[in-house]
Amino acid sequence: MKIFECGNCSHPLYFENDSCEKCGHLSGYYDVNSQILTFDAAISNLISDRNGDAFKYCQNKEFGVCNWLIPASNENHFCKACELNRTIPNLSDGENFQKWQKLEVAKHRLIYQLQRLRLAIPPQENNPETGLCFDFISKQGDSKIMTGHANGVVTILLSEADSVHREQMRKQMSEPYRTLIGHFRHEVGHYFWDRLVATNQVVLNDFRILFGDEQADYGESLKRYYQNGSSENWQSNFISQYATSHPWEDWAETWAHYLHIMDMTETAYYFGMSVEPILNDKSLQGSVDFDPYLIKDFNAIYKAWAPLSFAINSLNRSMGIPDAYPFVVSPSVVQKMKFIHRLVFDL
Repeated sequence: MKIFECGNCSHPLYFENDSCEKCGHLSGYYDVNSQILTFDAAISNLISDRNGDAFKYCQNKEFGVCNWLIPASNENHFCKACELNRTIPNLSDGENFQKWQKLEVAKHRLIYQLQRLRLAIPPQENNPETGLCFDFISKQGDSKIMTGHANGVVTILLSEADSVHREQMRKQMSEPYRTLIGHFRHEVGHYFWDRLVATNQVVLNDFRILFGDEQADYGESLKRYYQNGSSENWQSNFISQYATSHPWEDWAETWAHYLHIMDMTETAYYFGMSVEPILNDKSLQGSVDFDPYLIKDFNAIYKAWAPLSFAINSLNRSMGIPDAYPFVVSPSVVQKMKFIHRLVFDL
């Protein structure tokens, strides 16, 4: 993600900040130009420090889950991220409310990234056939409700916002990594398979060459996976064990990791990051001197990202915490990511 700064005093701001800690000006994210705008808190109206335009906050600002801005003249009450919500939890439950806040942080970061990729994300309320929406719900004793995607509806269980529960599930599922942003990226991958692959026979044919035939029975494939697991050499062709279960899941897992890499690379670019380790092997040297969302060649993106990922993992190990990116990206997986990048870039 980009680095943001206060329009009044230039103090660095996080994406989620609704005020500047240094000068006290109010702040909010404006997705039209991907900027954090700031406003003098002493003035009743939100008048931008940068351009003098008038804005209002998304209605969900009152719940502390959104800092996105809408032009004051716009009749909409919700921003482009919050208008995708179909179901939110019962806010009278304090525990649910805290979990919803965490879900919204991850979702807003997802929408930021999808917008940077110039992907269409129409709300399902106005586009019932092709739109996207989110349901944030609790199982409430119903074991059939699961995190997942179906027909443009992404369901995320509130329990995934509980770090203890999420760690328990990670161990139970033998996963090296389980985060909220990872869930969002994976599930929205299913949505974009429907939008970008299933509707184009040429793309679908290319997909089948790389990922396999999605016409294989999905239920039976998952059953076999949970009964037998994956092959010993799965890492040579897949980004995760779960990706081996079915071509749809391979796509969604690869899509999620493609978004991970793009986001990490963008962040590294805005921080001017580079690594030049004291080694004879020069393969771990790398720098990011470009915005990845403007680069068509995914090889260049991956080549710049890989050394930084190794360095970040090494720093984490120095602190005794797990790798930030605990995965092996094989040449076969890079080819799958290149396919996704070309597909998105050429839209």
